Amino acid sequence: MIYQIRLPRVNHTLETYTLSEASPYSLTSAPARQRKAYAAAHVVADPFADNTPGAGAALDWDATLAYRRYLWGLGFSVAEAMDTAQRGMGLDWTISQELIRRSLTEARSCGGEIACGAGTDHLLPRPGLTLAGVIEAYQEQCAFIEGQGGRIILMASRALAACARAPEDYVYVYDAILSQISQPVILHWLGEMFDPALASYWGHAEHGAAMEVCLDLIQRHTSKIDGIKISLLDAEREVEMRRRLPEGVRMYTGDDFNFARLIRGDEQGYSHALLGIFDAIAPAAAAAFQALDAQEWERYEAILAPTVPLSRHIFQPPTYYYKTGVVFMAYLNGHQEHFRLVAGLESARSLVHLSDLFILADKAGLLVDPAMACERMRRVLAVAGMV
Repeated sequence: MIYQIRLPRVNHTLETYTLSEASPYSLTSAPARQRKAYAAAHVVADPFADNTPGAGAALDWDATLAYRRYLWGLGFSVAEAMDTAQRGMGLDWTISQELIRRSLTEARSCGGEIACGAGTDHLLPRPGLTLAGVIEAYQEQCAFIEGQGGRIILMASRALAACARAPEDYVYVYDAILSQISQPVILHWLGEMFDPALASYWGHAEHGAAMEVCLDLIQRHTSKIDGIKISLLDAEREVEMRRRLPEGVRMYTGDDFNFARLIRGDEQGYSHALLGIFDAIAPAAAAAFQALDAQEWERYEAILAPTVPLSRHIFQPPTYYYKTGVVFMAYLNGHQEHFRLVAGLESARSLVHLSDLFILADKAGLLVDPAMACERMRRVLAVAGMV
């Protein structure tokens, strides 16, 4: 059957778009053998609650946990309570604790692998903030996650970025935390394009100089570090850092623009992955990992190539609003019954942006049920008076 829909265009017109066939990808898959792949998972807002800007987050727990089971079923590990889950953009530490607790329980019940974000987001940047206060905040969150039996992703800290005065301040804080954790962690270096409050992280505005500070830290704490995820949207910088990591420390790409070639790698190595875009392209990414395991390079490229324009669109500036596109994909594919986000972020992207996302998702083979996707797209347009 042929499905068509009229979509708003940037030239103030409605144009008819004809969809492709339904997604060809399986909704189950074995874990990748050659790469470690974490999908940073979004949360599903409770549509009956006051999830408006400035209000506390309220979640639909059943739908939120069901999405994690879906990701585990596709062979992914789950990165929990990260920025994809609107951590720091509506999801505070109080509800993050409940999310982590429930997700760890769910993971144990179905054999899913999971790691959870520990940061300092309950400590707001303010005058008089000290490094000791930042250490205490990190310690609290790390202790909670380890107390629940979870592994830690050590997130970048807005509070540390606000009070640090030199690279040595970052080293001091991370030395203190890494000396106390019981299992190796994944470090998380989130660039300023994802969170402007993290500009000049590691004490330098220039990423090359910042990288030297980070590498020195990793070298001194190799036994406590499983790997590092960097989200700088700079493929060359990631490759340079990857080649200099100590043996046994993984590079987890967080580059939602260049992930396909970074995961494939080169003659000197490759990146593992911890990506928000995997939430949106999970079936295609799972199929690509299977092709990679079989060393079917052409099939790997053919699967992921059309997902890259979609990812670049979802993560276009302002990059931190990518969560809107990730949740919209989940809505189009029936993983949740509404297009509402914590903190009202469904309004963070335009209707033309969402229409372009719809087209790119179709071209990437990621609309599971074209009829349902069209109906749900029409509902969104109808709310805005565009029919």
